[in-house]
Amino acid sequence: MRTVEGGPREHQKTLRRLRILDATRELLRDSPESVISTERIAERAGVSPATVYNLIGPREKIWEALAAGFMDELERRLTALGGGDPREVVRSTVQLFVDDPVVSRRMVREWERSGLVLERGPLGQVRQAMADARKGGVLRADIDTDALAAVVAASCVGALHQWVAALIDDDRFLSRALFALDVALAAAAADPHRDRLLAPLRTRGTA
Repeated sequence: MRTVEGGPREHQKTLRRLRILDATRELLRDSPESVISTERIAERAGVSPATVYNLIGPREKIWEALAAGFMDELERRLTALGGGDPREVVRSTVQLFVDDPVVSRRMVREWERSGLVLERGPLGQVRQAMADARKGGVLRADIDTDALAAVVAASCVGALHQWVAALIDDDRFLSRALFALDVALAAAAADPHRDRLLAPLRTRGTA
């Protein structure tokens, strides 16, 4: 559930902003490939076009605001996980995209900085999980877990863009994201844990 903070004036501004973003999502779901203009958003949200521009900005800023809301929700889900398991971080991230495919696909296609969509929540959680695994002796002590997590994130962004382009379905999106993670973990595994971290690769293909 979203919370709104600040004084009465800020409270009303935040509520109007949330209503504008909700209206944008509704328009996208109603007509996924339509042009989303400020005027259409304003009409659906029950505000003036000037309010949309003042509270959100031009069209590029609308996609950016949608992405920010997406990342906020992703961070809430990942926080609820409590960290610790990078595979669950990947699963939760993919699930959020496929839960609202029309909006998330359009957001990724239209937002020029969509490659950063996984930067805030998933990358940090995977980085921390890998650092903990190295500290616990699961990964080799010489591994740069920040670099390893960045490689996994880049692979997941690649899978995301394939899914957005409808080159792969939901299941393959998840499979490819998990595969990227499993390859990284297996390559970095300490000797006593190598067989366990290799097991997912031995039982699953790269599809």
